Amino acid sequence: MKHQKIHIHRATSAQFVRAVQRFATSEFGLKAKVMFAGLITLLFCINGLNVVNNYVGRDFMTAIAERNQAEFIRQTFFYIGVFGASTLVAVISRFIEERLGLLWREYITRRTIAHYLVQDTYYRLESRGELANPDQRIADDVKTFTVTALSFVLMLLNSSFTIVAFSGVLWTINPLLFGVAVAYAACGSYLTIVLGRPLIRLNYDQLDKEANFRSTLIHLRENAESVVLARREGRLTTLLLRRLKDLLTNMRRIISVNRNLGFFTTGYSWMIQIIPALIVAPSYINGKIEFGVITQSAAAFMMLVGAFSLIITQFQSISNFAAVVTRISGMVNAMEKQPSSGEAGIEMSEENNRVAYENLTLVSPQDGKVLLKALSLSIPSGTRVLISGRNEAGKNALFKATAGIAATGRGRIIRPSAEHMHFLAERPYLPPGTLREALVPTMMDSKISNDYLYGLLKELDLEAIWARANGLDAEHDWETFLSLGEQQFLAFIHIFLAAPRFIFLDHPSSALRTDQVRMILEFLYRHSITYLTVEDSEDEIECYDAILEINEKGQWAWRPFSAGSTTA
Repeated sequence: MKHQKIHIHRATSAQFVRAVQRFATSEFGLKAKVMFAGLITLLFCINGLNVVNNYVGRDFMTAIAERNQAEFIRQTFFYIGVFGASTLVAVISRFIEERLGLLWREYITRRTIAHYLVQDTYYRLESRGELANPDQRIADDVKTFTVTALSFVLMLLNSSFTIVAFSGVLWTINPLLFGVAVAYAACGSYLTIVLGRPLIRLNYDQLDKEANFRSTLIHLRENAESVVLARREGRLTTLLLRRLKDLLTNMRRIISVNRNLGFFTTGYSWMIQIIPALIVAPSYINGKIEFGVITQSAAAFMMLVGAFSLIITQFQSISNFAAVVTRISGMVNAMEKQPSSGEAGIEMSEENNRVAYENLTLVSPQDGKVLLKALSLSIPSGTRVLISGRNEAGKNALFKATAGIAATGRGRIIRPSAEHMHFLAERPYLPPGTLREALVPTMMDSKISNDYLYGLLKELDLEAIWARANGLDAEHDWETFLSLGEQQFLAFIHIFLAAPRFIFLDHPSSALRTDQVRMILEFLYRHSITYLTVEDSEDEIECYDAILEINEKGQWAWRPFSAGSTTA
């Protein structure tokens, strides 16, 4: 992935504003607005209680200095009351903030998943390397974005309210102290930005490096058996250690920048405690103010400077947030980018009654080698085709190109819509879940009974799977629970239940016996489903009406066995 300069700029702000607008106008918008209004109200309450607490603290300390026991007891009760009210408001505010953040995360995650799984976006991003670690961005970055964004908005609003509330308090105590607070915070914010700017790029890189390390561990877990059989632990150890070294090196840089930043911010925080006393104490010594005013000015100064110093106190979080916003923006842009049919030079058209190729040439995306040369052929519905020959790369490219994926070349492909044409890969995919979920297409769940499924399994000699799976409703990870051949059968049933007009099979004999392949082909023929099959041999020649042979030079030959199949 190309590195890009990352900083907080208009584009970042615009992405953030768009995210807020989409959330506000979504189906969750009304509930979110009510919760946010409640948070604003609670922020007003918190700042009002802080101002009251500031004055109560002044009178409390003055009563101690004057040894006034009655006033001391009175102010103690006031103190307890303010603390109790502040605790109640703060806890409720935090609860609503967390619920609103969770609601926002639910909305963005749902929307992102919908975009990720539509129009083969997940495959396009993976195959072309357009987006690094989309899983980490969906799971972790969205969570960080919603929690941190909401927290920053509330902190910014709270700081604004605090500035309004305590500017008057500090001005009435000492106008010079107010001016010092503003100047001190401004200088501190500028120096913090200068010292901490590298953190934005480093935090962005760290998120990817952590994801790369984790993805390798997941790969090891998911392929544990294959790794054991192949004895490739050494290679994986090298890869894991290299990725660990990358993330640790980047983390050391982050720690070094934080160290330099910490020298400044720690000293900055310590000075806040002594500046008010240096300015106000002479007035107390000269008898112009009460002792409580010193503590009041110190508290007001810390509140005001703290409000002005949001960048200083939150710069680490802000730098991480900027990286997260950039990563999510990149993810959204990549997902919303429409795949261009012109990129591969292959035009795709839809006709439901045939599969046709017009002057189709496919080349290897790696070295540009021609895999299939100028194929022109029309296969009408009902024509059963065997695709054979020694050119495995060419046959594989034709299978993928017809499916609309990973195709490089030129020409035109005419095929039925996705609803009417399905593809059965050499290694099928069955999502973890129940047997019924593995077999029945999502949109047809209410239309297919358990009895019909059992009859279908029995017709294909698969009752043993039903028994082993404990019926239709027990959940399993089918990749480990079934053999590859059994997975192939279940995937075939899933496709059959979708009732397509055409099925394109890729090397079914690699996982099934010859008699099982024959049974599937005869089953499709009985149900008037046209099939195209990629195979290495011509053992089941009687199950086909024509053969498309592709040789090692990409040249092709068409041998029909019956009328009804024609060349274009």
